Amino acid sequence: MGWYFSLQSREELIRELTWSETTERAFTQVLDHALHENVLWSLVRVTARVDGVHPHLKPGDSLIYIRCDLLERSGNMWGYKPLEEAMHPYYYSCPLRFLDMAPEQSAEWRAGVRTWHEEHHSATSPTAPASI
Repeated sequence: MGWYFSLQSREELIRELTWSETTERAFTQVLDHALHENVLWSLVRVTARVDGVHPHLKPGDSLIYIRCDLLERSGNMWGYKPLEEAMHPYYYSCPLRFLDMAPEQSAEWRAGVRTWHEEHHSATSPTAPASI
């Protein structure tokens, strides 16, 4: 997928990406989201309203997945590149709580997320005093 840009602020773009949306095909609801630098993580529930929204969804059925929107500025525009867990995005700052709330779609990516958090936590933890 490519990048999508529009004449709006970063805050307006984030608000747009985290809105709930109803179309004739599906209801999409962002259950939770978190921003790390220019990576917007969202926990998304999609509820099918018709057949064909997703291979395993009948009308009324839902699925939850982790979305990763990369944010970027170009001149006076902000844009995003939509990714999701199943694509194994090479970004790992996803909140750990999201992993417990969505079915696994990429074990390798989730391992990378856990490793990133372990490394990030240890890098920001105070160093224990050396024993003499």
